[in-house]
Amino acid sequence: MRPSGRQPSDMRTVTFERKVSMKAEGSCLVTFGNTKVLCTASVETSVPGWLRGKGQGWVTAEYGMLPRATGSRNRREATAGKQTGRTQEIQRLIGRSLRAVVDLAALGEAQITLDCDVLEADGGTRTAAISGAYVALVDAVAWMEERKLTKGKVLKDSIAAVSCGIYRGTPVLDLDYLEDVEAETDANFVMTGSGKFVEIQGTAEGAPFDRSELEALMGLAEKGITELSAQQRAVLGQ
Repeated sequence: MRPSGRQPSDMRTVTFERKVSMKAEGSCLVTFGNTKVLCTASVETSVPGWLRGKGQGWVTAEYGMLPRATGSRNRREATAGKQTGRTQEIQRLIGRSLRAVVDLAALGEAQITLDCDVLEADGGTRTAAISGAYVALVDAVAWMEERKLTKGKVLKDSIAAVSCGIYRGTPVLDLDYLEDVEAETDANFVMTGSGKFVEIQGTAEGAPFDRSELEALMGLAEKGITELSAQQRAVLGQ
């Protein structure tokens, strides 16, 4: 039995709430169980210097955790004067994932920055951030299209992410914190709405895993992403 009482193939309760920020061009409050992430999308009509004159835009992301998103207070990284390696790795993952479904040429010479701030952390913050950031991105692109700032169809597909792992010998979907800290294997899957893989991260935290276990995790991930993609479409009215 999982700590939450879920079956191995059950997701936590997932919600997407759009337009929670009055000033951002796109925003979404996403929850995966007790994990809550606020994702905001900001449009700038300029690009980084290395992209100027190349006729394309850019999508990037920043990620952070509020001091009391966890059981004990974490010092703000701004106070420490630098980001941790974990933070840098996660925000790069979010940016890569979103760019996988964006036609940067159609975006024009503009940049969209997704800020993903973890309000409550209970496992799966990076996967929740990617899934919620996509919803915010859709609204930001719509904002640009209304003002004729794009040069064609920007979004090629949807994107979502989910965690899987082997917990007490059983492959399970969407790990919460209690499972994550005890899991023998921890994996994150990023997939498009059409079912293609963008990124797979998998680590044997305890015993090494074999091919059959990896395939079981992939099957769970595909189920979870299918459910997430359907929820994204529903909340976006697509």
